[in-house]
Amino acid sequence: MKRRVLSLLLAAMMVVSITACRGGDTASSVPESSAPVESSEEDTGDAPSEADADAPVDIEPYKIGIITGTVSQGEEEFRAAENMKAVYGDMIVTATYPDNFTNETETTIANVLSLASDPEVKVIVFVQAVPGASAAIDKARETREDILFICGVPGEDPGVISSKADIVFQADELSMGRTIVEQAVAMGAETLVHYSFPRHMSYALLAARRDLLRENCEAAGIAFVEATAPDPTGDSGVPGAQQFILEDVPRKVDEYGANTAFFSTNCSMQEPLIRQVLAYGAIFPQQCCPSPYHGYPGALGIEIPDEEQGNVPYIIDQITQKVAAGNNTGRMSTWVIPINMLMVESGVLYGIEYCEGRTNGRVDTDKLLSIMNEVAGAPTTVTTYDEEDGKYDNYFMILCDYIVF
Repeated sequence: MKRRVLSLLLAAMMVVSITACRGGDTASSVPESSAPVESSEEDTGDAPSEADADAPVDIEPYKIGIITGTVSQGEEEFRAAENMKAVYGDMIVTATYPDNFTNETETTIANVLSLASDPEVKVIVFVQAVPGASAAIDKARETREDILFICGVPGEDPGVISSKADIVFQADELSMGRTIVEQAVAMGAETLVHYSFPRHMSYALLAARRDLLRENCEAAGIAFVEATAPDPTGDSGVPGAQQFILEDVPRKVDEYGANTAFFSTNCSMQEPLIRQVLAYGAIFPQQCCPSPYHGYPGALGIEIPDEEQGNVPYIIDQITQKVAAGNNTGRMSTWVIPINMLMVESGVLYGIEYCEGRTNGRVDTDKLLSIMNEVAGAPTTVTTYDEEDGKYDNYFMILCDYIVF
């Protein structure tokens, strides 16, 4: 597989609030993309005058819909949607998909259609874009071809979701097949345990990452253990999956030793996994959706005051203190950027630019990278996904730096 780097590398290691508005003193330069967007307008050779640039634009009323999981399945993106609602008020309308989305696809579709039924909704940001997202987009487009769909963390193969959504965001699962192992080894790992289940392993990118993890573990001289956990959408639900993790981590530490690194592909498993890794002195390179906010606060009993909501340095400091108190300093880490929050906020801000006529068509790569640059505020690399069957210029894969607690 080949990936074309669009090179979004920030020069300054500056962490900003993920809920901040676009205004203020956060202007930054935008690097050139390796795939410049071609203008859809005929080049007349005449540059716009200052008067033209400052002329008022007649903007139709618009809203942006956000659909996320519930708190139990995806708290980070749920809170990000709440934050966007708090910032932009009635311009944002929100909905959720059901916890058991695998068996309730019709409900997911119905909730997307409910957003699309409002003629003022011009953009829908769908994070996580669980199985059924493509069908929901198809159904919505039967009556609303004008809606711009931005999907993050897709649960369907790249070739499927990229043909339905206008823009797709995904953490760079393939590069994680290398970086997770490198991070685990740097923290002293001798074994890597990979928790997942058949539904997730049916996803092309997740299965490819699993294979890369195995290959890179072998190259690094550490053992790779593939462990099957209950599917949270199955009969035992989220509680059953979480209970399995609580019980199995001690067994694995007893079998392989404390220098065992743990990784799970599922969001709802992160809290019990973090809790037990800390309790048994094991190693935790990152979550499935790496972020200081994902799993760590709940697992470590961290309550974030209202005045510190969105303050990334604050939550990093709180996690660092809790990990130190548990005598596990240097053995737990994550990405410095809240990845799913980045997807939600970047989607909303791009949607605003699109609705107000400041993008070059539906997929303006330069505009999108500029927004992600501003929101991220820390070293971030964005690539587009290419594979043997084709290139997906609207499928953006994100890779960030680690922070070790």
